[in-house]
Amino acid sequence: MRYIINGTILLPEGEVKGRALALEGGRIAGVVDAPPEGAETIDAKGGYVAPGLVDVHCHGFMGGDASNGSLDELRRMSRQAARWGTTAWLPTTMTLDWPVLEKCFSAIRQAQKDSLLPGWDGAQGLGCHAEGPFINPKKKGAQAESSIQKPDIEKLRPWTDVVRLMTVAPEVEGALPFIREATALGVAVSMGHTNATAREALAGVEAGVDHATHTFNAMTPLNHREPGVVGAALSDGRVYCELIADTFHVDPMLFPIMARQKGDHLVLITDSIQVAHLPDGPHDQSGQTVVVDGIRCRFPDGTIAGSSLTMDMAVRNFRAHTDLPLYEVVNMASLYPARSVGADGQKGSLEPGKDADVLITDGDFNVKMTFVRGECVYKA
Repeated sequence: MRYIINGTILLPEGEVKGRALALEGGRIAGVVDAPPEGAETIDAKGGYVAPGLVDVHCHGFMGGDASNGSLDELRRMSRQAARWGTTAWLPTTMTLDWPVLEKCFSAIRQAQKDSLLPGWDGAQGLGCHAEGPFINPKKKGAQAESSIQKPDIEKLRPWTDVVRLMTVAPEVEGALPFIREATALGVAVSMGHTNATAREALAGVEAGVDHATHTFNAMTPLNHREPGVVGAALSDGRVYCELIADTFHVDPMLFPIMARQKGDHLVLITDSIQVAHLPDGPHDQSGQTVVVDGIRCRFPDGTIAGSSLTMDMAVRNFRAHTDLPLYEVVNMASLYPARSVGADGQKGSLEPGKDADVLITDGDFNVKMTFVRGECVYKA
């Protein structure tokens, strides 16, 4: 048994001071008044003791990309993500030709298995988020139009053990029966890259959609006469809304509005892409030029290509633009995303019996130590 001491412990319902977090055998044992004399302790040095963060929408960064189908890149990204507080993630594929996607799914499946073995020194893979290819070309955003396809459950069926979340446009031909079958097979479906009306979006929710991909981006906007996908997602309590809290994709004025409207169905994500964290300037990304300018990643024509966000930064940004307590913001980056993909039985909070995925941060939520299933995989 080990104990983390001298920190403010962030639990789902509040902050606990003056106590210790007990870890045993790779799991959370609970919060105790004090460790027994002579016990092994880890000093949080007055910082926060937080659950590991869960990123359900991350393509890549620093030259790596889930869409490259490389096990080595997935491992390297998992290691780096842990430095930013992510202890579990869904490597996210782009809209690609199906044979290419199958290569990616195969690599992600192997990474998911390998991340459970001793010696994996990074974030655990929970499966894959397939962002497309069953989307609407009218809202393709940074997705490749030539690879967009009609929904086909037979293509997905062999990969339901690895595809945990899939972005689909609910209004395209064949989408509603696909959504019903996919969710019956255990795949969560998110509406995104969609030109749906509010009614079409709600039809998708009735069919099984319970997630909205990078809310506000690549979807029909909120209008007072046609609420669009945004209106449907914000108003329906069944839908988890992803938010890229980089202050660029969505104006931070909307952060407190989303928090009040969605509560425990708000999910912070990075939507980080291959060129994120590379030097400013143009870079090649799978044959396309993407220009990095600080937190902004754009195509040369100005279209947003993705984000350079990290999960710890998302927490800091959201906290800075709302009056929410830190533990609730952390829930949006840990418990709620885990719950949105059915992983909250093991991940997302410091509750007894869950995996000991734990962060120690300073008072500004900068990560100092990261533990995955009780093993320290990063120390600043």
